Amino acid sequence: MSQDIEQLTALNRDYIDSVQNSDVKRFDQILAQDFYCSNPDKTLIDRAAFLKQTAVAVTIRNLRAEDVKIRILGDFAIIHAATRYTTADGQEAHGRYTDCWAKQNGKWLAVSAHVSR
Repeated sequence: MSQDIEQLTALNRDYIDSVQNSDVKRFDQILAQDFYCSNPDKTLIDRAAFLKQTAVAVTIRNLRAEDVKIRILGDFAIIHAATRYTTADGQEAHGRYTDCWAKQNGKWLAVSAHVSR
Protein backbone atom coordinates (compact mmCIF):
# COMPACT_ATOMS: atom_id res chain seq x y z
CA MET A 1 0.00 0.00 0.00
CA SER A 2 2.89 2.42 0.63
CA GLN A 3 3.79 2.27 -3.08
CA ASP A 4 0.19 3.24 -3.95
CA ILE A 5 0.34 6.14 -1.48
CA GLU A 6 3.58 7.33 -3.08
CA GLN A 7 2.10 7.08 -6.59
CA LEU A 8 -1.11 8.87 -5.61
CA THR A 9 0.85 11.58 -3.77
CA ALA A 10 2.88 12.22 -6.93
CA LEU A 11 -0.25 12.14 -9.11
CA ASN A 12 -2.00 14.60 -6.81
CA ARG A 13 1.00 16.93 -7.08
CA ASP A 14 0.97 16.53 -10.90
CA TYR A 15 -2.77 17.27 -10.97
CA ILE A 16 -2.34 20.53 -9.02
CA ASP A 17 0.70 21.53 -11.10
CA SER A 18 -1.23 20.77 -14.29
CA VAL A 19 -4.08 23.06 -13.21
CA GLN A 20 -1.63 25.87 -12.41
CA ASN A 21 0.30 25.43 -15.66
CA SER A 22 -2.57 24.52 -18.04
CA ASP A 23 -0.77 21.24 -18.77
CA VAL A 24 -3.26 19.49 -21.05
CA LYS A 25 -0.64 16.92 -22.08
CA ARG A 26 -0.17 15.70 -18.49
CA PHE A 27 -3.91 15.63 -17.86
CA ASP A 28 -4.33 13.57 -21.02
CA GLN A 29 -2.01 10.99 -19.43
CA ILE A 30 -3.63 10.82 -15.98
CA LEU A 31 -7.36 11.13 -16.71
CA ALA A 32 -9.48 8.03 -17.36
CA GLN A 33 -11.43 8.02 -20.61
CA ASP A 34 -14.70 8.29 -18.65
CA PHE A 35 -13.50 11.15 -16.39
CA TYR A 36 -16.01 13.75 -15.15
CA CYS A 37 -15.50 16.95 -13.16
CA SER A 38 -17.93 18.97 -11.06
CA ASN A 39 -16.79 22.58 -11.36
CA PRO A 40 -17.19 25.30 -8.72
CA ASP A 41 -19.93 26.87 -10.89
CA LYS A 42 -21.92 23.61 -10.49
CA THR A 43 -21.41 22.44 -14.09
CA LEU A 44 -20.56 18.82 -14.74
CA ILE A 45 -18.11 18.33 -17.60
CA ASP A 46 -16.66 15.29 -19.31
CA ARG A 47 -13.03 14.58 -20.12
CA ALA A 48 -13.02 16.44 -23.46
CA ALA A 49 -14.57 19.56 -21.95
CA PHE A 50 -12.16 19.38 -18.98
CA LEU A 51 -9.15 19.24 -21.31
CA LYS A 52 -10.53 22.19 -23.29
CA GLN A 53 -11.12 24.10 -20.03
CA THR A 54 -7.60 23.28 -18.85
CA ALA A 55 -6.04 24.64 -22.05
CA VAL A 56 -7.14 28.15 -21.07
CA ALA A 57 -4.44 29.76 -18.94
CA VAL A 58 -5.54 30.32 -15.34
CA THR A 59 -5.29 33.73 -13.71
CA ILE A 60 -4.48 32.40 -10.25
CA ARG A 61 -0.95 32.01 -8.90
CA ASN A 62 0.76 29.95 -6.23
CA LEU A 63 -1.78 27.14 -6.29
CA ARG A 64 -0.99 24.60 -3.62
CA ALA A 65 -2.70 21.67 -1.94
CA GLU A 66 -2.88 21.41 1.84
CA ASP A 67 -4.34 18.97 4.34
CA VAL A 68 -4.19 16.16 1.77
CA LYS A 69 -5.89 12.94 2.82
CA ILE A 70 -5.49 9.85 0.63
CA ARG A 71 -7.83 6.93 1.24
CA ILE A 72 -7.20 3.67 -0.63
CA LEU A 73 -10.06 1.20 -0.94
CA GLY A 74 -8.64 -1.67 -3.01
CA ASP A 75 -8.29 -0.49 -6.62
CA PHE A 76 -10.10 2.76 -5.83
CA ALA A 77 -8.77 5.84 -4.02
CA ILE A 78 -10.21 9.12 -2.84
CA ILE A 79 -8.10 12.22 -2.29
CA HIS A 80 -9.54 15.05 -0.17
CA ALA A 81 -7.61 18.30 0.10
CA ALA A 82 -7.78 22.04 0.60
CA THR A 83 -6.30 24.52 -1.84
CA ARG A 84 -4.76 27.93 -1.34
CA TYR A 85 -3.91 30.33 -4.14
CA THR A 86 -3.51 33.98 -5.05
CA THR A 87 -6.17 35.54 -7.27
CA ALA A 88 -5.39 37.81 -10.24
CA ASP A 89 -5.98 40.87 -8.05
CA GLY A 90 -3.55 39.63 -5.39
CA GLN A 91 -6.06 38.32 -2.84
CA GLU A 92 -5.43 35.09 -0.98
CA ALA A 93 -8.21 32.55 -1.59
CA HIS A 94 -8.95 28.93 -0.80
CA GLY A 95 -11.11 25.99 -1.79
CA ARG A 96 -11.46 22.23 -1.49
CA TYR A 97 -11.43 19.30 -3.86
CA THR A 98 -12.16 15.62 -3.88
CA ASP A 99 -10.59 13.49 -6.60
CA CYS A 100 -11.40 9.83 -7.19
CA TRP A 101 -8.85 7.50 -8.72
CA ALA A 102 -9.18 3.96 -10.07
CA LYS A 103 -6.37 1.52 -10.68
CA GLN A 104 -6.82 0.27 -14.24
CA ASN A 105 -4.36 -2.25 -15.68
CA GLY A 106 -1.97 -1.47 -12.81
CA LYS A 107 -2.06 2.30 -13.37
CA TRP A 108 -3.87 4.92 -11.26
CA LEU A 109 -6.15 7.19 -13.33
CA ALA A 110 -8.38 10.04 -12.21
CA VAL A 111 -12.02 9.13 -12.81
CA SER A 112 -13.77 12.02 -11.05
CA ALA A 113 -13.11 15.43 -9.56
CA HIS A 114 -15.22 17.80 -7.50
CA VAL A 115 -13.96 21.33 -6.92
CA SER A 116 -15.38 24.00 -4.62
CA ARG A 117 -14.30 27.55 -3.84
